[in-house]
Amino acid sequence: MPESISPGDIVGISVHTGNALRGYEVGRMARARGAWVVYGGIHATLFPEESFERGEAHSVVKGDGDLIWAKVVTDCLAGKPGRIYDGGRLEGSEFIPARWDLMPRDKYMWASVQTTRGCPKHCSFCSVWRTDGQKPRQRQFQKVIDEIVALRRIGFRFIALADDNFYPVTLTDLRLAREQNNTARLEELTSIRAERFRLMEELAKLPKDMVFFTQITMEAGEDGEYLDAMRKANIKGALVGVEAVTPEGLKAVFKDFNYSGEALAKQLQTFKQHGVHVLGSFIFGLPTDKPATFDATVEMALKAGVTFAQFVMMTPFPGTVDFLRWEKEQAEHPTLVGDVPITRYWLIPIAVRPKMFTPHPSMSSEEIRERTQKVWDRFYNWSAIWQRSACTPTLRARVAFMFLSKLYRQMYAGTGISTDSARRKKSKRWARWTAGQCRKLFQAKPMPELQSPIWDLEFSSNSPRPAFLNVEHASQSGPFAMLP
Repeated sequence: MPESISPGDIVGISVHTGNALRGYEVGRMARARGAWVVYGGIHATLFPEESFERGEAHSVVKGDGDLIWAKVVTDCLAGKPGRIYDGGRLEGSEFIPARWDLMPRDKYMWASVQTTRGCPKHCSFCSVWRTDGQKPRQRQFQKVIDEIVALRRIGFRFIALADDNFYPVTLTDLRLAREQNNTARLEELTSIRAERFRLMEELAKLPKDMVFFTQITMEAGEDGEYLDAMRKANIKGALVGVEAVTPEGLKAVFKDFNYSGEALAKQLQTFKQHGVHVLGSFIFGLPTDKPATFDATVEMALKAGVTFAQFVMMTPFPGTVDFLRWEKEQAEHPTLVGDVPITRYWLIPIAVRPKMFTPHPSMSSEEIRERTQKVWDRFYNWSAIWQRSACTPTLRARVAFMFLSKLYRQMYAGTGISTDSARRKKSKRWARWTAGQCRKLFQAKPMPELQSPIWDLEFSSNSPRPAFLNVEHASQSGPFAMLP
């Protein structure tokens, strides 16, 4: 609340492109009340000067904030904050766990823990590999487990493993390193992969009511051993970036390592065969898209048996190849909305912000929006959801699955860019009510008696020997635990 801000307080605001406009509004309000205002996050890293111009910042933190934040606080308390702080890219061993004890437990359905940063891929629509790097920076599995145990102690049982890519080493990576006789590279990749398996082995020893979710690339579908380890670790689902169902579409986003057509459906089905449910992510508005692409995409999603799906409209985010290409195209003859260039669309008030920002060669923005909405409606109609809910073990779980599916659809389609303003307002009200009901399904009784493993550090690099103390395994219940 604004009235809780006092002169001398330090207000840190982490902004991404989607919430930058609101972030600047909060920053101006905080500064007016006498607080030190510090911006960070991916958007502030890419556009530090914007935080000063629009958000009245005292300081901006670029890059990783884990360690540099302590200096920011010290300087503010001394009344001499620096202008720009560069946190750089930290190694995984330097990541700092979140202060979950400061978070109001009743305001969140689940928590999130990061195990690695960076992604070795180079998708044109994604900024991760440009801002966080293509070298996976992996936390030690012991520190990850300690943080998760702390979360279960205070009552979180559903946790998102919020990695850029939970599958940083593919079988193809290993094969190429062997074929090239690149011993150093092979050893590095093997070490990263081994650490992943050690983490999953320890996740499997946590209380059985815990449920994990992550995001991963399609290539994991070729790695049955890895998927089996995920299942044993109670990683019940993963967001998989499918993006497009045609070879042309995949090539357009630099993701031609994905399969298309029948091979795509088969690979998506492989995830479920190994016990990992898929949240498929698809992009509409690619230059190769045609009207038939929309029906083909939803039919593929239904045929492949993905448990959840999201269908997003192409958006050029700062830091991506797509954005740089678009910005260059707009340089000579910029399009303005009011007095704001379209390439700074996040500064345009939502009420007048266009649905799409880049023109499509054969379809209008409104046509793409309408077709995208119809895909959401078809995938999440009651009949389709009921059929997918058969993956749950009980009738109660099936009902919970259906409510969660509708909530997801309202949150990401009903209030998203693919809707008109009237529908968005109505959907927000419905989503809030549904979220309130669903939150009860995520809640778990705290387990203050749960202790972190005692790690035998002498052996931790090769054969960890942890032991959980006083663990009382809770019964398995709740909406995501309903998935087998």
